[in-house]
Amino acid sequence: MDYLNQVNTSMGLNGMINISVVLVFIGFSWWVLQELKLDAIVKRPKSPQARLLQIFLSVALGYQLARFVIDYFLWSTWLPGMF
Repeated sequence: MDYLNQVNTSMGLNGMINISVVLVFIGFSWWVLQELKLDAIVKRPKSPQARLLQIFLSVALGYQLARFVIDYFLWSTWLPGMF
């Protein structure tokens, strides 16, 4: 039973780390996209729709970057098994 508690704790910690990494990268993407000039893409760059587009782009980009970092870390933990 102690093993199951240890697995649950490890999974919970892994989940918290993944959520934190995703949120950090979404925030980072939002910060980066603030410099994007939306004038060429949308008619009114200060409209609520344009801001919502920026939020959606931030979430999509941030999630993809976070998944790359999380997967890269996971893959690097598997490398010692090769040698």
